[in-house]
Amino acid sequence: MVARTELSALRDRYDLVIVGGGITGAGIFREAVRTQASVLLVEARDYASGTSSWSSKLVHGGLRYLKNGQWRLTLESVRERQRLLGEAPGLVEPQTFLMPIYAGRKPGRWLMQFGLRIYDWMAGARRSRWLDAQTTLEAEADLARRDLLGAMAYEDARTDDARLVLRLILDGCADGGVALNYVKASVRSDGQRVCGVRLSDAVSGSEREIDAGVVINATGAWAGALPGAPAGAPSLRPLRGSHLLFSPRRFGLRHAVSWLHPQDGRPVFAYPWEGAVLYGTTDLDHGETPDEPRITVQEVDYLLAGLAAQFPRLCLNAGDVISTYAGVRPVVGGGKADPSAESRESALWQTPGLVGITGGKLTTFRVTAREVLRAAARELPRLLPQDEQPLFASATPVDSQRRLYGRLGIAAAGTLMQEVPGEELSRIGDTPWTWAELRWAARHEQVVHLDDLLLRRSRLGLVVENGARALLPRVLAICREELGWDAARCDAEQARWLDRWQSQHAPPGWTA
Repeated sequence: MVARTELSALRDRYDLVIVGGGITGAGIFREAVRTQASVLLVEARDYASGTSSWSSKLVHGGLRYLKNGQWRLTLESVRERQRLLGEAPGLVEPQTFLMPIYAGRKPGRWLMQFGLRIYDWMAGARRSRWLDAQTTLEAEADLARRDLLGAMAYEDARTDDARLVLRLILDGCADGGVALNYVKASVRSDGQRVCGVRLSDAVSGSEREIDAGVVINATGAWAGALPGAPAGAPSLRPLRGSHLLFSPRRFGLRHAVSWLHPQDGRPVFAYPWEGAVLYGTTDLDHGETPDEPRITVQEVDYLLAGLAAQFPRLCLNAGDVISTYAGVRPVVGGGKADPSAESRESALWQTPGLVGITGGKLTTFRVTAREVLRAAARELPRLLPQDEQPLFASATPVDSQRRLYGRLGIAAAGTLMQEVPGEELSRIGDTPWTWAELRWAARHEQVVHLDDLLLRRSRLGLVVENGARALLPRVLAICREELGWDAARCDAEQARWLDRWQSQHAPPGWTA
């Protein structure tokens, strides 16, 4: 329950100002608030609107990091995956993967078994197993059958990445931090050190200067472009990862399936996610601005070729795609010829009054956050992170409420069920969202634009065909009631949303 604060209501000074509202900034914010320091987070657009809402939605150890010899990163990732599964039920959930094994093709059974034994050892539990061909086809009947030997089954986890970011930020606000979306920041210096930020609110048009003990540059793919920031950011190699979403009525999966793409041997995967089937990903150099990434025709062709190889019986084509998305990963350039061989390790730099952080993985955001705070504490000791605590307050709701409690938290979920009309607790079509969640988000979660509601507070704009066009009248009715939008504002927001969906998320060749 977080109202949007006006710049005029902010303090003159904060111990810590975080610029960037993606998973890295959100993780730092959550950990910093626990130190009892005064903390402000600002995001130039909406929370998680950059890389952090366009990931593959997986909380995983990264089997391919083992192949690349990145043992520490894999161990760290596996341990964090296990912690998140235990501490964020309903938001981070187990996901069973199948890796079909074929005669004469990579990967071979014994190599996969060896790698997964190490994976299991790192997790502290045996979760991988071999399935013979018959059992594999009973699990997923549409797999390619020729030369199928069986499959390795193993466990990872999935999440709603944008919702994870929002939960971290909103919980941090509930504990005393302040966060603002649609506020641009530039860095201020006094000639010797960074001393604060200059803020500009895109909603109200107001501006304000704020002093800071330490400023964190957590802008990810934009790390080298923060206005006024001193030099020191590493050279990035932005990599674009693109995905396709399908209706489960056309592409039905019970498990996640991972395989190697026949063209280049890259791992690709498809799995059930939030009422749709999510499939990806590409890993290509992105030479344009990271602001508005979109999938290319060549990427669509590449991904469809991978589906044709692994699921030939389905005959999936571009007309079956219900939406697309692309994100830009802020990967630190290491000079590798193959983009996928670049390390996903984070990179930290520091100048007087400022700590910068970029790169890294969704799964290890907490480890990164604590590393950043330890660096910041060299200048302001009170920022030293406390002993590790559970990420979120624990609860044991009934199974029917597990998802709601995981996404909103104990207090918010309980209040939602008291505040919102009971009939709005019904699900929206075949999706897992309810009308109550949309009303709650509009009322309490700093929604400024319609795409905030359809792409991040919920993912209806991705998992419902045609950008959820058929739902817009009822969604806009909620916005009128909760946000005070008049008819002109509703018309403008609808036009804005449909233009955005058409340009960035529509299936290839789609026309209204």
